[in-house]
Amino acid sequence: MNETIKIVGEEVLADNWAVLKNTTFEVTRRDGSRQTLHRETYDHGNAAALLLCDRQRRMVVLTRQFRFPAHLNGDPAWLVEVCAGLLDGDTPETCARREAEEETGYRPTTVTHVFDAYMSPGSLTEKVSCFLGDYDAAAKISAGGGLHEEGEDIEVMEIPFTAAIAMIASGEIIDGKTIMLLQHAALTGYFG
Repeated sequence: MNETIKIVGEEVLADNWAVLKNTTFEVTRRDGSRQTLHRETYDHGNAAALLLCDRQRRMVVLTRQFRFPAHLNGDPAWLVEVCAGLLDGDTPETCARREAEEETGYRPTTVTHVFDAYMSPGSLTEKVSCFLGDYDAAAKISAGGGLHEEGEDIEVMEIPFTAAIAMIASGEIIDGKTIMLLQHAALTGYFG
């Protein structure tokens, strides 16, 4: 499809932790006609996420952390997730490794890129690079828990892979990147 897009105007609505813009643009529709649209987009950068797997013991490491937007939407504020974070100028793999260490205390022995995904492309510019990483008991280098100065208060959870999959069905895991990485590991036979 020929993407002919012309930005007509742009207004910054907020520039704090991230940038919220209202953009007016013209786009060519599939029938060839032109249409003017207005969209608000939220840009706080791209990210990386990593599912830590101990394939020999069939265990995964997940985190539980406070997410204010989930609370605002009427869900529990403490979500179960894979470790993840913003790239902050690093490559996706470097970010995935850094976040694993900061959030879980584990240093992955291997890291494999499996896919990239937009979590909410209708309003967020964020693209998440998703990885599977291996760990074992010797990979534990600290208690984890995140960075206090960034407001992180992260519970580290090591659980059986099958229990993590069951947490999707029970609604205990409702984070998109976590669901996708767990299902990817299941569908590809990552645990053998």
